[in-house]
Amino acid sequence: MVAGLTAAAVVAVAVLAYQASANAPESVTSSSSAGPDASASAPAQPAAKPKPPQDALAVPADSDTGERVVYALKDRRVWLVDGNGKALRTFTVMPSPVSPPPGVHQVSSRSGTVQGSDGIPIEHVVRFANVGEVAVGFSAAQDGSMQAPDPQSKTGGVRMTRPDGNAMWTFATVGAKVVVVP
Repeated sequence: MVAGLTAAAVVAVAVLAYQASANAPESVTSSSSAGPDASASAPAQPAAKPKPPQDALAVPADSDTGERVVYALKDRRVWLVDGNGKALRTFTVMPSPVSPPPGVHQVSSRSGTVQGSDGIPIEHVVRFANVGEVAVGFSAAQDGSMQAPDPQSKTGGVRMTRPDGNAMWTFATVGAKVVVVP
């Protein structure tokens, strides 16, 4: 009976040890499983540091000051920035075939729900620039997709998800500053 209890205890400890090692961070499991000889003979290599989550919130340097929407064309990213220069929210977008020129713009009009020029019903349209006859603005597709418009079309709709579109709608009222950076 004692032998059976001892065997059960050993099995329980082994299971718990396995579960602990399976859930341990990589830095703990690699150094503890390698053994002393393996770590002593391996050359020291700096560990790749993952980007902290705050990096995504870093507002582009040359994006003006004050409360504003910042749209980085190359990064396909938007920041909603408060009056102190702090990013309240950032998210990726699907750019339109017609891009606004870099510089400072202003929200000129908004529409709650309309038919996009590509035929997709969109909502929370925030227009801020014109390129020729094409109005450029942020919007969210009602179906939640961020599908890119046909590249041959002359549309200026910068698409985002519905939650991001809701945030943009609340933040960027008529007259709000929109800064476009390359």
